[in-house]
Amino acid sequence: MENTKHRLVVVVGSVREGRFGPVVGSWVAEQAREHGGFEVEVVDLADIDIPLALPAASPKYAGDDYPRPAGMAALTAALESADAFIVVTPEYNHSYPASLKAAIDWHFTQWTAKPVAFVSYGGAAGGRHAVLHLENVLTELHAVTVRDGLAFPNYFTAWQDGQPLDPEAPGYAKTLLEQLAWWAGALRTARETAPYPA
Repeated sequence: MENTKHRLVVVVGSVREGRFGPVVGSWVAEQAREHGGFEVEVVDLADIDIPLALPAASPKYAGDDYPRPAGMAALTAALESADAFIVVTPEYNHSYPASLKAAIDWHFTQWTAKPVAFVSYGGAAGGRHAVLHLENVLTELHAVTVRDGLAFPNYFTAWQDGQPLDPEAPGYAKTLLEQLAWWAGALRTARETAPYPA
């Protein structure tokens, strides 16, 4: 039964001091484990050295020869082995953190033909502007973005003891995870059947 599960990587995108991302990431990971359809790994970008300066070559064309820093190996391996992703992001100035953009830009094929769902948090908009920008970026990398996400407006008053106060939140998470599991299975079968024509 274990090998029928999809490998899910939850990416905590903020590295800012005092960030709330790990709280959201832990809760989302627990929802995914309870769902039962995933093997879950949480990748916190604060634990990884991610330079902003990129090599001249594109990772799309360089493939396995792309010269990534040694400290990024664990991130690359996690992205490569994933069947699906959940990106946990705050909203900074109507967009998402530079740390997350850098982590995305250091890779290409690791995202290709895989589904990505979003869990955002912020002020009144709940991080939705960040998600809109991420959808554009990840579509360019040939990822498939999942329609139903989770957004937590005014997270600083909407959470207590590591849990969202909204009683509907677990139900929304289940919807997200059901869609993500469907796409993970469909796209994994497709990748195993034929190479993606990127």
